Amino acid sequence: MSKSKFEKLNAGLKIGAAALFLTTAAVFLERLSEAIKEPESIDDGNPYIDSCQVNGEWASADALMQTEDAPTLYERFGKRALDKVLSFFGLIACAPLFGLIAVAIEIDDPGPVLFKQKRVGKDKRFFEIHKFRSMKTSAPKDVPIEEFENQEEYITRVGRFLRRTYLDELPQLWDVFRGRMSLVGPRPVIWNTTELIRERDKYGANSVMPGITGLAQINGGIELDSIEKAEWDGRYVKSLREGNLEGFLTDLSCIAETAGVTTEETNDEC
Repeated sequence: MSKSKFEKLNAGLKIGAAALFLTTAAVFLERLSEAIKEPESIDDGNPYIDSCQVNGEWASADALMQTEDAPTLYERFGKRALDKVLSFFGLIACAPLFGLIAVAIEIDDPGPVLFKQKRVGKDKRFFEIHKFRSMKTSAPKDVPIEEFENQEEYITRVGRFLRRTYLDELPQLWDVFRGRMSLVGPRPVIWNTTELIRERDKYGANSVMPGITGLAQINGGIELDSIEKAEWDGRYVKSLREGNLEGFLTDLSCIAETAGVTTEETNDEC
């Protein structure tokens, strides 16, 4: 076999192996997503939604009435495709890092590696968000970190590094992949944060998929009050509904600018 033919065969085998690996990984993640669905009862007693359904999915009447503009093609299809592709490759690329972080958390403060919490998602339905645990197991539950009397008392040593470098948010790539979140959108709040949820209703911001980052996060984050956060979230919804290109460019801008935002501004929950 000539050298050129050998090189072509070798390249073909590498491409085939990569394609097989990616296909297997995609199937695994899809099945894992199905296997760890939230319980159907997660919305039992949800005070933010009524019993109406649209196309077989729960919907908030308030959100539907407040949002006059219909979702664009980008919001309905392009945004989800972008989320799926980027989160998939993000999970694959970060897999070794996930392992190292898990070991560090366990050594520093034995306990669960992942922190999960009930949050408010699209149309005010509840879902479970995932983060690397940065707080001690004794930290108060379902309380925003800004309401802690002494924040430093509850943050672990590894957790302090994770929050400063934004690494504690990486497991949310999984929430994006499984369709509970988007890369960009209003930050999903703790289920009992009623003031911000009500303020978002004024702008239809509860009718879109929550995100890892968003306009509020790159424009103040934790330093904003509920009214200011809701206004920024409303601006995002308006941009998303103005047109396909406008929504796409806004998402790209938020993703790009997030790298320059400190963790204190973006880590707005415990």
